Amino acid sequence: MYQQIDRRPIKMRSAKLSIVAARAIVHLGITPNQVSVISSVFALWGATLLCAAPHLPGTMPIVAFVAAAACIQLRLTCNLLDGLMAVECDRQSKVGELFNEFPDRLSDVVLLAAAGYAAQSGQVGVALGWLAAVLAVATAYVRAYGWRYLQKQDFSGPMAKPQRMFMLTVGSLLAAGQYGCALKSSIFLPVLAIVCLGSAITCAVRTTNIARAMESKSC
Repeated sequence: MYQQIDRRPIKMRSAKLSIVAARAIVHLGITPNQVSVISSVFALWGATLLCAAPHLPGTMPIVAFVAAAACIQLRLTCNLLDGLMAVECDRQSKVGELFNEFPDRLSDVVLLAAAGYAAQSGQVGVALGWLAAVLAVATAYVRAYGWRYLQKQDFSGPMAKPQRMFMLTVGSLLAAGQYGCALKSSIFLPVLAIVCLGSAITCAVRTTNIARAMESKSC
């Protein structure tokens, strides 16, 4: 038997509509691991739209940014459904933890890095995007590392995955509004700065929790 990974506490997981959707997808013969991969496909589409939006003509940037926001939310929806399918619908697999983690890390990196390019603020925007991507991976690494000492996944901190994606979604919608109003300032710079700061704090909080757990077990 393999150890089932702890799941992030999400209120929507207990919603009847979510459970019905998960069962419907299972009925179609789609596996949780496939849904996990699809989540990364949505993330890649979203990242492509973010990068391309500033270079599109006319009102197309508005459409692209709104579509990117939709892709981000679809990515999160897939992350919700794959867990429901695995647990509530009894479709766990021995490699489920790999598919639960690896696509998520890819999705975080491509979306956050793409937001840096979408900022159209030169090296500052690009650097913030990649810094946010690195810190997002770091929060996941600290969480995974702490599992051995905390005996559970630590999802604490102000900038976990749902909060990061919420910030990106809001940023994408605000960017669409900026283009609609012909404003030149980039909303992605403050959005990425907040994500970076929040992710750094999240890493610190989780590391502190691990340190306390290690000290409590020392002789």
